[in-house]
Amino acid sequence: MIAATRTALILLAAGRSQRFGDADKLTQDFLGQPLAFHVVTALESVPFLDRVAVTSGTELDFARRGYQVIHNHRPEIGMSGSVRLGVARARDRGADAVLIALADMPRVTVAHVLRLLDAADGAAAVVASSDGVKPSPPAVFGAAHFDALLELDGDEGARALIRAGKHVITAAHELLDIDRPEDLDRLRALR
Repeated sequence: MIAATRTALILLAAGRSQRFGDADKLTQDFLGQPLAFHVVTALESVPFLDRVAVTSGTELDFARRGYQVIHNHRPEIGMSGSVRLGVARARDRGADAVLIALADMPRVTVAHVLRLLDAADGAAAVVASSDGVKPSPPAVFGAAHFDALLELDGDEGARALIRAGKHVITAAHELLDIDRPEDLDRLRALR
């Protein structure tokens, strides 16, 4: 188990959202609050060492919700740039691990995140979420992987590490990733 108090939460909120259209999907209303603040609210009780939101162009005030905000000035290079920014901050803070979560996954639960941390067994751990078929974020990476995360390139992110790591299965609806307006429509229909 890796303690939350030794783990930095990195919330990726810097995507260009090209499939969503012109609107900032992170600000879209879902159950009375911006889409991105659902994961923020879900994880606010977890005593992380540090909370980092890597943003680009959103007007949401993550700092007011307790996050150190790092602006990704080059979101066009893909998710890897945001991961590198967050991991560099985590390393500077002396974190033993990072939990990488996506701001457009509003149904992630604190119980699932705690199961991920429980399954992480040290500095070499990689523990990702899964719906039983496909691994995905949120995912925990022990400090032994920080160098590899800092060398990521493009939009592939840490998918290769995630595929090779442990997988903690949860309900598919908890891992809904909102990429297109129709994804948000499906989410609203689930309530």
